[in-house]
Amino acid sequence: MSVAVMTVTPEQYASVAEAIEREIGKVIVGQAELVRSVVTCLLAEGHALLEGVPGLGKTQLLKTLSEVVDLTFSRVQFTPDLMPADIVGTQVLEEDDTGRRTFRFRPGPVFAGFVLADEVNRATPKTQSALLEAMQERAVTAGGATRPLPRPFLVMATQNPLEMEGTYPLPEAQLDRFLLKAHVPFPSADDIVTVLERTTGAATSAVSTVADTTMITAMIELTRQVPVPRHVLRHAVDLVMATHPEHGGVRSPIGAIAKYVRFGASPRGAQALVLSGKVRALLDGRPNVSTEDIRAGAPAALRHRLVLGYEASADEVGTDRIIADVLDGVPAPPAGLRGAP
Repeated sequence: MSVAVMTVTPEQYASVAEAIEREIGKVIVGQAELVRSVVTCLLAEGHALLEGVPGLGKTQLLKTLSEVVDLTFSRVQFTPDLMPADIVGTQVLEEDDTGRRTFRFRPGPVFAGFVLADEVNRATPKTQSALLEAMQERAVTAGGATRPLPRPFLVMATQNPLEMEGTYPLPEAQLDRFLLKAHVPFPSADDIVTVLERTTGAATSAVSTVADTTMITAMIELTRQVPVPRHVLRHAVDLVMATHPEHGGVRSPIGAIAKYVRFGASPRGAQALVLSGKVRALLDGRPNVSTEDIRAGAPAALRHRLVLGYEASADEVGTDRIIADVLDGVPAPPAGLRGAP
């Protein structure tokens, strides 16, 4: 028996995405770029990492998204005493009506379509690593068997800045599995006033569900189908290659890379550039991806994939400044030299 698969048009895609952002805007004040990054991860079925100091609405944003899109939802509050089995699940011994005892696997919170990993860098590295297989393979090995996770499957994590007390840096391997990393900026004074009006009165903001699992799955499929010209793919690769301090025995000509970067972005960085570019093109109503789409997504796609050296810390140079230097050093190819799609 075949199961009908829903399809969406580019117009429906843009309309539903706009509705998702509009509903989130009923709760989250401002933060348009942050909301767009989260929606981009949703529509590309990629994991998102949100970083900012406590109290800026990171958790509220992701909880609101889970209400706007009808995916199965679970939340894990990461703490230093959290164990891997608390995330993946464990075998439990049960006794049936006849007195026979058997082991049964009890799934953990990772078995959901949308997993909110709150303050992920407050757990120890051993527990953080429990997410690795789930994020990459969309399956977990537990109870002696490999168990698939539901689709779509997204991990959206929040973390506090590393200089705050009680935090542990995420391993590079785990960071690389997040499609995008978004910084959560401190709101303006006017935005804080609006937040106070919404949160200290009797009335509460309610959101509506605007997309179910079938719709989100169809939108993810459409994202994958967007064509990307070859010169655009090559530009994404050029940007990633430019983040490496040395390639083929040749030192990077970009000063910030040569001086501050120990290791550049992995090929997953190029995948993130292309996937986020596809979403951006569809949201803008265009049928294919341009180099401008690739370049616009570079900070969120690459900032967590660069490993900086001591010199960067000493000179107070962050990854966003380095990525800006990469964009300056690797300009988009002129229109006349782009070649055939």
